[in-house]
Amino acid sequence: MLDFITNVIYSIIRISTPIIFVAICSTISAQAGLLNMAGESMMLVAALAGVCFSALFQNVWLGILCGMLSAMVVVLIICFAAFYMKVDLYLMSISMNLAMGGGVIFVMWVLTGTKANTAGAIPSLALGNIDIPLLKNIPVLGSILSGHNIFTYLAIIMAVAVWFLLFKTKLGLRMRAIGQNPAAAEAVGINTKRIYTIAFLIAAAIGALGGMYLSMGYQSFFSKGLTANRGFIGMAAATIGGNQPFGALLMSFVFGMAYATTNYLQPYISDAYLLQSIPFILCTVIYLVISGFRSTAESRQMKKNRQRLESIQHQNQVKQ
Repeated sequence: MLDFITNVIYSIIRISTPIIFVAICSTISAQAGLLNMAGESMMLVAALAGVCFSALFQNVWLGILCGMLSAMVVVLIICFAAFYMKVDLYLMSISMNLAMGGGVIFVMWVLTGTKANTAGAIPSLALGNIDIPLLKNIPVLGSILSGHNIFTYLAIIMAVAVWFLLFKTKLGLRMRAIGQNPAAAEAVGINTKRIYTIAFLIAAAIGALGGMYLSMGYQSFFSKGLTANRGFIGMAAATIGGNQPFGALLMSFVFGMAYATTNYLQPYISDAYLLQSIPFILCTVIYLVISGFRSTAESRQMKKNRQRLESIQHQNQVKQ
């Protein structure tokens, strides 16, 4: 029984990795006052670019760098259209998702002659798993936390790094200032378009890692439908997590648990479409539950504030 629980938790952490990257990506954008709907396109482009360039250079780190740069190019197009050409950001992001969804398949067909996957056709490289010294020797805990892919540890580090960026640096302060009141930020001389673009570029670099984990960590090739809408799940995790780095990290594990549940339900549910819908159903249920708790807490706080105000007014009337 203990081994089963250990394997389940290990699986949840592994499956949560791409969601963490996209959730952190969405968190940065949200803190700057932007709803990042382009997570899918970032992941898809980076996943294919990482595979192709790692095979070209036969260097996994150069492949990852090129994958991040490719996602940033996609974001630059979105930023130019949205912030300078005044195109609606949400529609532009959704359009880019649709364009890249078909574009990567076309590029894969041009390079390999197949629309299924790049396995065997492109000799790409991948990051492997690593054992953490000392931790791996701890019973149970070592089996859960050690032996994960390098991307998984990067995801945890990225959550901490983004928290530090947002709350401990001048750039993060400017991002949050623009997110809360862009007019006031402009009034004190902050270039909102530049900060928006910087925030989106950083988000793209992080989101790209989520795509490359799927093609260069979880497996070593690019395949059709690789992301399986994890970009939208990551955005949901960030939103439910209050657009805070650690809140997004926690909710990513919750949705990773939902995906892991589908794997364990495969022997019992034969309908593939039902299995694919389970994470989204759980996402909706979790959102409704958390929203309900938040609404109740806010109502209680408002009631307490109103009672406190009435008490103060009553005391003032007595004194008069």
